[in-house]
Amino acid sequence: MKEITYLAALIEAMREEMERDERVLLLGQGVEAGGSYKTAVGLLDRFGRERVRDVPISEETVVGCAVGAAMTGLRPIVEILYCDFIFRAMDQIGNQAAKYRYMSGGQI
Repeated sequence: MKEITYLAALIEAMREEMERDERVLLLGQGVEAGGSYKTAVGLLDRFGRERVRDVPISEETVVGCAVGAAMTGLRPIVEILYCDFIFRAMDQIGNQAAKYRYMSGGQI
């Protein structure tokens, strides 16, 4: 069993999923430069800007875009800079992502 840091495990898991499934993409602030906490180091070079995208500072917008992308069949990963900011996106998570299946009669 190899021991690696949490950060290395996170990067490895994202890389493995992005290699396995071309529908996986990463959205976050500063991810094109490797991520604010170096959570995306090497991913831009490996997968390009089509799948590793910097986003504006608007957690609600980013999560809303990810919800929409997921509805079209993509598999987005969203990096939220600080856990405190996730509350800005809770409407998208709790009132949109969680309910689209029911609001669409199972179509989405």
